[in-house]
Amino acid sequence: MQRAMEKVQRKSLVSPDEVQTFPRTRIESVRVGDRSVKRYTFQPGMRWSQDVKPTVQTQSCELPHLAMMVSGRMHFRMDDGSEIELGPGDIAMVPGGHDKWTVGVEPAVFISLE
Repeated sequence: MQRAMEKVQRKSLVSPDEVQTFPRTRIESVRVGDRSVKRYTFQPGMRWSQDVKPTVQTQSCELPHLAMMVSGRMHFRMDDGSEIELGPGDIAMVPGGHDKWTVGVEPAVFISLE
């Protein structure tokens, strides 16, 4: 079986295709094929349920994240009550249906494949 020819693509988060901002949150996105790669930067004190929820108007963050923490620490609480905290170098699959917040005084940065 022969695969369709795919072209090599190069994008950079240095010059993202899209930038979204919310209080204490910056999301930079590039589109590669049918996927998006996003860099999330959360300032200290950020909490999704306080800073983003009023704008998106969903009960919790509905986006699943295949995420790698670059710096800082991030705590996730799933709608079912389970929790996980991630730090630099950690990789996690976080399903949609969660709240999240920064831990400590350093910005939390993670890269997510969506």
